[in-house]
Amino acid sequence: MTSTTKRTVVITGGGTGIGAATAELFAKAGHDVTITGRRADVLATTAERLGVAHVAFDAADPAAVQAALDQLPDAVDVLVNNAGGNTDRRRPPAAEGDLAGVADAWRANFEANVLTTVLVTEALKPRLTDGARVVTVGSIAAKQGSGSYGAAKSALEAWNVGLAKTLGSRGITANVVAPGVTADTEFFAGTVSEEWIAARVSTAFNRRPGTPEEVAEAIFFLGRPDSGHLTGQVIHLNGGAHAAR
Repeated sequence: MTSTTKRTVVITGGGTGIGAATAELFAKAGHDVTITGRRADVLATTAERLGVAHVAFDAADPAAVQAALDQLPDAVDVLVNNAGGNTDRRRPPAAEGDLAGVADAWRANFEANVLTTVLVTEALKPRLTDGARVVTVGSIAAKQGSGSYGAAKSALEAWNVGLAKTLGSRGITANVVAPGVTADTEFFAGTVSEEWIAARVSTAFNRRPGTPEEVAEAIFFLGRPDSGHLTGQVIHLNGGAHAAR
């Protein structure tokens, strides 16, 4: 493939935020894009706006992923695993001593971030073309904590190394893009104050949050046919909030 070859791109969690920005970038470059997500209405609205295909399903549900395969492309050149989020922000915290509640919370973040990525990738692995690109959206939280969410994103980094090794002989790359605080997404879901966000943004060298479009540009670069020697890596995109170690 040359850099001008039209590619088939699948983006999970493509209805809003980073996923939608990534879909828009690939679509504007002339590629065939399919976005997926749980919310059919949100997905359909974004797909219509961008002129891309869409398939609604819960990527954490093996049966739903299996059922969706008939609607997904037969060959995939770029797979972007973006579905996920911090489920702790959408549920009350477990009470002190409630171990069952703690277990449920940890399972929720594992399912939302790790299982969604693993199941979709495994389902589409036979359809990945030689020289395909797999890009997974991680998080700065994998290096800086954030409980079960950070642990889930850290697990994705380890999984990505294994994936890169497994697919490398076919010229397929697998990388993680790990954003820091990113504006204009649903990530925080109104659960934190402006002061809380400002405190974290202040640790960035450029003193500002990232944007979905900036993350999309990093994903787009990793998805290029001529990015074939960059694999098994985590690319941090956080304005310096997590610098080289």
